[in-house]
Amino acid sequence: MEEGGYQNRTAFIKGAKDIAKEVKRQASKKAGRSVDRVSDEYSKRSYARFEQDDDDDFPPQGSQDGGYYRGDSQAANEDEGGHSDSTEGHDEDDEIYEGEYQGIPRAESGKDSLSGGPGSVKAQQLGADMGVSEAERRKDQEELAQQYETILQECGHGKFQWTLYFVLGLALMADGVEIFVVGFVLPSAERDMCLSEPNKSMLGLIVYFGMMVGAFLWGALADRIGRRQSLLICLSINSVFSFFSSFVQGYSTFLFCRLLSGVGIGGTIPIVFAYYSEFLSQEKRGEHLSWLCMFWMIGGIYASAMAWAIIPHYGWSFQMGSAYQFHSWRVFVLVAAFPSVAAIAALSAMPESPRFYLENGKHDEGWMILKQVHDTNMRAKGHPEKVFSVTTIKTVKQMDELVDTGTDTPVLKRYKLKIISLSQQIRNNVLACFTPEYKRTTFMLMAVWFTMSFSYYGLTVWFPDMIKYVQKQEYDSRTKTFVKERVEHVTFNFTLENQVHREGHYFNDKFLNLKMKSMVFEDSVFEECYFEDITSTHTFFRNCTFVASLFYNTDLFKYRFFDCKLVNSTFLHNKEGCILDFSDDFNNAYMIYFVNFLGTLAVLPGNIVSALLMDKIGRLRMLAGSSVISCVSCFFLMFGNSESGLIALLCLFGGISIASWNALDVITVELYPSDKRTTAFGFLNALCKLAAVLGISIFQSFVGITKALPILFAAGALAAGSFLATKLPETRGQVLQ
Repeated sequence: MEEGGYQNRTAFIKGAKDIAKEVKRQASKKAGRSVDRVSDEYSKRSYARFEQDDDDDFPPQGSQDGGYYRGDSQAANEDEGGHSDSTEGHDEDDEIYEGEYQGIPRAESGKDSLSGGPGSVKAQQLGADMGVSEAERRKDQEELAQQYETILQECGHGKFQWTLYFVLGLALMADGVEIFVVGFVLPSAERDMCLSEPNKSMLGLIVYFGMMVGAFLWGALADRIGRRQSLLICLSINSVFSFFSSFVQGYSTFLFCRLLSGVGIGGTIPIVFAYYSEFLSQEKRGEHLSWLCMFWMIGGIYASAMAWAIIPHYGWSFQMGSAYQFHSWRVFVLVAAFPSVAAIAALSAMPESPRFYLENGKHDEGWMILKQVHDTNMRAKGHPEKVFSVTTIKTVKQMDELVDTGTDTPVLKRYKLKIISLSQQIRNNVLACFTPEYKRTTFMLMAVWFTMSFSYYGLTVWFPDMIKYVQKQEYDSRTKTFVKERVEHVTFNFTLENQVHREGHYFNDKFLNLKMKSMVFEDSVFEECYFEDITSTHTFFRNCTFVASLFYNTDLFKYRFFDCKLVNSTFLHNKEGCILDFSDDFNNAYMIYFVNFLGTLAVLPGNIVSALLMDKIGRLRMLAGSSVISCVSCFFLMFGNSESGLIALLCLFGGISIASWNALDVITVELYPSDKRTTAFGFLNALCKLAAVLGISIFQSFVGITKALPILFAAGALAAGSFLATKLPETRGQVLQ
């Protein structure tokens, strides 16, 4: 009897919709304008009348006790892969959802409303009925948060979450690789492209500017168009422009490609953490988000290993004349894009966040994904017979967005209106983070993100620069100086390195097929000398005189000569561009990659400790405690006077500070509601990259001058950050807002 009544209700709903469609068509023919709202209102009233008449025969949707779960007997008889009750009686052409906006007024009907015509009262009434206040949305969000946590408990933690863990880990790995790429290729690229000091500095910072823009842009978009879609777009942009940057030859185009590559990868951190957190229950969230952070470390290790294996090998290159050269460092740039490409391929098989769908009123899409999570985990645990018992999930009612996108609107205008609407929504989301409810939290997090980023990035870049400075000091201490030497009829065909020659006189000497490295000639005279096949680095002639000398196939250009006189001297077949040679710099390159490898590997213990203790001691204790210990460790840097000492202190600082970064990522995800989560995270991450640029610029200016100021700056920033962190609310054990 009950089954027959249910079928009658379904047939009645379908008939009501057919009548509504017919009314719509007839009215459009007679009046020449759309009556979407009238027909939709008719459909809803018909449905409501039937529900009222049939209320005694059918229980309310959702369960015997007003809950959201099936009874045991009902669950046993229903199909495991079936639809929820909310999908019954709907066809694919015209679905009706409770509270859904069922029509957009066309321009013609809008004229009546604006002119105070007959439709204006009805439009106002419909607008009042359709408009949903923010208070109602807040209530829906609170109900959804509680129910969503219960559903995640039923779905369990298993194969689905671990699969998503590795997929999103690849995206986070790509972010880690991007940070190291420019630093590894800079020594080679600066000579390959003949970069000046200002250009080298800009190339080192450009990726941070790109990531700053990308974090804000993609974080804001992920709250509007979805986590998965935004992540796919930003990873695709990163992959494309990383690929292009490995082939372009000019400095400006390379800089532009790295900028856009950074814009793409900048969105990964905000989206990845928000995306993964929405599949984790409260008792698993802190631990597994911390485990996810390990992929950033793996990205650094991958970049260091690939750089060491590829860049020093000059043979891994080809060139077409002098115009196009593809050296080994460009091969490394290409290989560095592999994690991003792999993440795109893997992410294509994963679903959107069901929480995002439910927050945007898409019940069926969210329900189907949660059912997929449940069934995947149950099958993997050996319980395929367990049925997903949820029938209805609370969805958040949507605010009306009155944007005319009718078919009679030109395409360009339609896209323009959509872009304007999307921009307005993003702006409102950002401003919502500074409303009285979230203002204090946002400002506190801004201070903590800024201080931690300023000190961490400043010190981690200052460390390698200090190591280079120590190496240079040691190298300069071995410099040999020759004064007032006279050399005649001698052929030099061996490497000249790390020498200074003052007031020398060279007559009829030949410099053949040799390398000059860190050579300086001052106040010297070269008479009837012959230079052939010369390759030079850091070699200069100051206040020298060349008489009747010939330069053939050398790279000795005008910028090598300062205040020099050339009398009857000739340059033939000069080597064009900058000459790239790794043979002399192999040990230095190995040291750079090895130091970064150790520094990245050193964060492994901190990652493990933070993952195991995050849900036991809480986010705030982890964040503040790690920041305090990092602050104390800064003062040990005063004792790092040797290369090995600086490397050890770098590893110590990195291993301690990583726990505070993990705690900060977790607490940022949990302090904001789902509809503002990636927007807030993206804004804070953009501020983080700005602080990184400032920290790097300030700390680098003190290299070779003093160690006290950078250490005091870093320690002071960490102390302030740890104090402010204690003022944040604890989120351990709370449901995801």
